[in-house]
Amino acid sequence: MTSNAIKTAALAALITFTITAYGALAAGSHSGGHGAQKGHGHATSIGVPGDPAKVDRTIAITMSDNFFEPEEINIKEGETIRFVVTNKGEFLHEFNIGTAAMHAVHQKEMAEMMEHGMITSTGIDHMMMKMDHGDGKKMMEHNDPNSVLLEPAKQAEVIWRFTKAAELEFACNVPGHYESGMTGPIHMQHGR
Repeated sequence: MTSNAIKTAALAALITFTITAYGALAAGSHSGGHGAQKGHGHATSIGVPGDPAKVDRTIAITMSDNFFEPEEINIKEGETIRFVVTNKGEFLHEFNIGTAAMHAVHQKEMAEMMEHGMITSTGIDHMMMKMDHGDGKKMMEHNDPNSVLLEPAKQAEVIWRFTKAAELEFACNVPGHYESGMTGPIHMQHGR
């Protein structure tokens, strides 16, 4: 068995375990809809959506089944970056910019999305995201400007302006992925 096949099998097992473990936690833990607050309510503390006409540079991000390339990102405070994100893995993956605390909250939201059938290990059910799920659970759309959720072989962009220094990381918060190491630091230099 190749190294990538072993990693893929291990990730699949971790996803199955995590879905089971998160099931009880996710039930009832999220109301108001995923994406109800752009950037999970913390956008101003980590930056703002960038103006496509004012991009300073582009960084290509490749997502595979348990890692990102590059493994870390270097930026300057005030810089606007166009992230061109490609999912080259066999599973659904997310590129999300945030703090460790933001990712912890978002992981619970993503577990709830999986529990309700809005996402699977390989896909997105956009119709399920638009449905009322009862018990105070409204529509949950994955449409935050600091994040993109991609099915295998898909590509998208995130344009983000890093307005002030913060301890940031990029991560995949699909259940089990962050725990398997699908995260990396964003190193920020002060000033441009």
